Amino acid sequence: MREVAVIAFAQTVHTGHDAGLAEPELVGPLINEVRERTGLREFGFTCSGSCDYLAGAPFSFVSALDAIGAWPPISESHVEMDAAWALYEAWVRLQHGDVDTALVYGFGKSSQGDLREIMSVQLDPYYLAPLGLDQVSYAALQAAALGADRAELDAIVRRSRADGRANPCALDLPDPSEEEGPGVHPLRAYDAAPITDGAAAIVLAAGERARELCERPAWITGIAHRIEPHYLGMRDLAASASAADAARAAGVGKGPVDVAELHAQFSHEEIILRRALELPDGTAVNPSGGPLAANPVMATGLIRIGEAASRITEGRAARAVAHAASGPCLQHNLVAVLEG
Repeated sequence: MREVAVIAFAQTVHTGHDAGLAEPELVGPLINEVRERTGLREFGFTCSGSCDYLAGAPFSFVSALDAIGAWPPISESHVEMDAAWALYEAWVRLQHGDVDTALVYGFGKSSQGDLREIMSVQLDPYYLAPLGLDQVSYAALQAAALGADRAELDAIVRRSRADGRANPCALDLPDPSEEEGPGVHPLRAYDAAPITDGAAAIVLAAGERARELCERPAWITGIAHRIEPHYLGMRDLAASASAADAARAAGVGKGPVDVAELHAQFSHEEIILRRALELPDGTAVNPSGGPLAANPVMATGLIRIGEAASRITEGRAARAVAHAASGPCLQHNLVAVLEG
């Protein structure tokens, strides 16, 4: 297997409202930023992650390519899901050996529609969708199955928002005690990630090319993803077998974990993921604030990889874990291990 590393990461200053930016305007500054950091003008492979349902238009990812520049022709691909899976595709592509660099980016504007309704479209139309429940209702079922302590959930939210205030890209959210609304039992409104618009970009490089372009590359020493049945009645909602399997395949337990960036869009999901990944007590979880501080759908998972990698490249961590999720109640999980 070829050595592959994250050598550059950039993300937007996320907003909780539609700033009126089209996809190329959202993505363009990030592409310019990672090009400046790496000195690269062209990439051997480009892969993006987004969702047409968020944009409300078919093949919306094509318009974002205007920010990349598709002439002369480039080798490009796209995944209709979080861009963390676009990074996985790029990592696989780099294993072929004929290209040495890859650009990965993801973007989403959740403010343009009803996110609960949009995410419900992914549910099975025969058995799940007719129940009339949305993603928050399913998350509440999972929280009830877990039986998490209310004080523990509140502590997770407060820590995420406190860490998020130190991150210039996160939203400025009030303390949970200042928010009103009962939410969906047993979750409160603040237990769910906020509506967020934003984007992120990462540059991958292989072998000696990574060492040439970056003083301290964040090497991806393990990466894997696993999926569980779509139907909630066929799996234990209080645990995440797929996250645990992905963590073992990626080698999370083969060394200490200084930092873990988890794609937990609801406060109780952090508890489930901590257990599934068997994170040591001393691990700093979501020091960036995590999705509870900013959740640009289709870029949030990629940001977890970027935030974990940043702590490696900046010398603040020696070994980090990044996690991304897709589907209802942590159905599909991707885990990556990064080392300096």
